[in-house]
Amino acid sequence: MPDATRHEHPPDPFYIAATAQLMERAARVLKAADTFGVFDVKGDIVTAEHAAEGIFHEDTRYLSEFRMRIAGGDFLLLGSTVSEEATLAVDFTNPDVMRQGRVAVPRELLHVLRTKRLEPGLCRETLRFHNYGAERLQLPLSFSFAADFRDIFEVRGMTRVRRGEHHPDRVEHNGVVLAYTGLDGRRRETVLRFDPAPRRIGGGTAQFQIDLGPGEDSTLEIEIRCGAAGAARAGAARHAVKRHTAWITSDNALFNEWVARSRADIDMLVTETPQGPYPYAGIPWFSTAFGRDGLIAAYLGLWVDPELAKGVLAYLAARQATEVDPAIDAQPGKILHEVRNGEMAALREVPFGLYYGSIDSTPLFVMLAAAYWERTGDVEFVRALWPNIEAALHWIDRYGDLDGDGFLEYARESENGLVNQGWKDSNDSVFHEDGELAEPPIALVEVQAYAYAAKMGAVRLARALGRTLDAQRFFAEAMELRVRFERAFWCEELGSYALALDGQKRRCCVRASNAGHALLCGIASKDRAQRVAAGLMDDAGFSGWGIRTVAAGMARYNPMSYHNGSIWPHDNALIGIGLGRYDLKGDLMRVLSGMFDATVAIELHRLPELFCGFPRRPAFGPISYPVACSPQAWASATVFALVGACLGVAFDAERREVQFRRPVLPSFINELCVHDLRLGDASVDVLFRRHISDVAVNVVRRTGEIGIVVTS
Repeated sequence: MPDATRHEHPPDPFYIAATAQLMERAARVLKAADTFGVFDVKGDIVTAEHAAEGIFHEDTRYLSEFRMRIAGGDFLLLGSTVSEEATLAVDFTNPDVMRQGRVAVPRELLHVLRTKRLEPGLCRETLRFHNYGAERLQLPLSFSFAADFRDIFEVRGMTRVRRGEHHPDRVEHNGVVLAYTGLDGRRRETVLRFDPAPRRIGGGTAQFQIDLGPGEDSTLEIEIRCGAAGAARAGAARHAVKRHTAWITSDNALFNEWVARSRADIDMLVTETPQGPYPYAGIPWFSTAFGRDGLIAAYLGLWVDPELAKGVLAYLAARQATEVDPAIDAQPGKILHEVRNGEMAALREVPFGLYYGSIDSTPLFVMLAAAYWERTGDVEFVRALWPNIEAALHWIDRYGDLDGDGFLEYARESENGLVNQGWKDSNDSVFHEDGELAEPPIALVEVQAYAYAAKMGAVRLARALGRTLDAQRFFAEAMELRVRFERAFWCEELGSYALALDGQKRRCCVRASNAGHALLCGIASKDRAQRVAAGLMDDAGFSGWGIRTVAAGMARYNPMSYHNGSIWPHDNALIGIGLGRYDLKGDLMRVLSGMFDATVAIELHRLPELFCGFPRRPAFGPISYPVACSPQAWASATVFALVGACLGVAFDAERREVQFRRPVLPSFINELCVHDLRLGDASVDVLFRRHISDVAVNVVRRTGEIGIVVTS
């Protein structure tokens, strides 16, 4: 066996250090546009250098410490939650206050309600105090604060040789200004304001005195502003147009909580751009526009929220590459990977200011465009987008195929770019059966499936626009790709498609979840799709919670790894759609049930970016991954994709029909209702009831011209 260590890639400079577990302090997360906050369960920021807590704005941490204390100690926590309206609410009471070895103030006399809400560039906090005691309460209250102005990549663990200049704090009567000038020449300020003004402020501390008679109340308002830009943008963002989305209810209260949390998290992650709404990828590490993440999140939720897909397509079209630039892995027609606005991106210390190192964003762009048209019939938007679609298809043929063999491959050009450029982009995620890492150019199995789906989607779009010859050409190219794919990627000994082809066209014969994306896109033959599904759903592939990224027993399998044995909800959702496509509804319901059971055990019923792939154990929940983002947009969209696949939902905009193909419901749901499902200017509410052998479908409300077709 070859020594795999001889073929390790250089250390990943963008590796996210796990010196502290992100979730071990029960993080509470808020976001508004390019501002997000990660707080502990008490609403405090008590952070180490590389911990994720803080208030971040445009990829910079503007507040790295903000801790509330009473009489020199901590409050007693009563409860903490983030509402569906993205407000953090925390209830406290006072501890026993000791003086000279005796209890001077008994606990549980003072109630404090702390609420936090973010606006772009701004955090508003309100503290409401009430004395439930029979005597006057006089207690000191203090806040410690600091701003390290670290770039998000520094917080993730990167080391910088030089940093900018921290300025002395500027103390004012009701607050303080913390400031830093970066090496990019930008001055960044954090402005703290208190109302009423503190008794003393300075040296990183603001001090107050609580003085309440029996039954009395008082309020303290705190405003934390991140730079001058925050004030200008805050008002505009509040007037963003609310999207029209369908919503789902059932007779299972826990399932309803999962749906509601997922919807609320997507709404929180969505940022209004000049082109429309865009879901930022995840908090804390990826709170920005990612091409792949935005496209997949929009695709997963398309049937309930088509306006999000339109915003994603328009945003990415506006930033489609137009020239060759090796420093950012760009070529004409390519769709971006990532956008960053921080100091390190501005200085090119990281290449991600506007970075195109993604092999799959471009075919996914065409896939989503076709799916959006099928969902809405919005031919005018497609017509306006057609030049971008043509440019993307040209990139697939001209630049994406590095050696002319008809497959999409990647090999980074940027010295500082990503080594692996599929969705599994960690350095060790593409390897052979003996563990040897694959050398570029690398052709991933799922990327060929996306390219096939892009070509087939282009056929439908071209026909809709009357471009018959283009449609014929795209169809011929798709059929040719399908034949080559089956010949090159199938591994009979695995009963699955290879993870990838390496630069020597050797198959990476590894059982991995990537092969399940061939079912999503329809490139797999029926018999091989069934064999792939069987492997994904056996004990090595399916943990009981979900499908692993790499099957147990494979080389490099590690259930605690980022991509080599962990479980990613969005990956399961895409595979779930594929299972539904091939009418493998029993396997699909196992995936949905596993994901649902996971949410029951996870705080806030929120699926994280990923969790560990250990086998499911009775009476225990899934094991968390140390630095997983939560919330994550495509994880939040998982429930909508899996439910849509179970219902077999499809649309025929020309006929004004919504179709439900062989609908099924899992055992934990007896009734499910889809409310306000829209097609054009019409809408419908549809009720599904599970029976022993089938699911009954009833229209309970209809507005406008819209038909319902059920096939069994």
